[in-house]
Amino acid sequence: MKPKATRNRSGKRAHVSPDDGANEAVAGGKSVQTVQDRRVADKPQTRKAMSVEAPSARAVRHRREHVNQEKVVRDTFTMPRRDYEQLAVLKQRCLDAGLDVKKSELVRAGLLLLASEPTKRLLAAVKAVEPVKTGRPPKSK
Repeated sequence: MKPKATRNRSGKRAHVSPDDGANEAVAGGKSVQTVQDRRVADKPQTRKAMSVEAPSARAVRHRREHVNQEKVVRDTFTMPRRDYEQLAVLKQRCLDAGLDVKKSELVRAGLLLLASEPTKRLLAAVKAVEPVKTGRPPKSK
């Protein structure tokens, strides 16, 4: 809490108006100008120049990533155990090549590859995938 001198009885700060210099001048018998000059003289006259540097590459990249990111959607899906294990094999291959990837990134990379294929090859790949019963698998005991 602030010292009692700066607060009134209600606990709020005392009202300060720009004419307070005039009140001090009248009470002390000085002119308003000399009181205001003294206040200006109390403040340092020199301002430090701020260096204008280009932002670091990390800061620029950080801003760019936040601007260009789109909202993500969370979804669940069911797949056979073999396909799920294939994700682990692909992740290991990426690790061996020096790239750490997540399962979702692998799925998205697969989407990019399928999107770049002609329609004929896309349909052939979709037909090669065996259909799976949708929904949660039963709990194994």
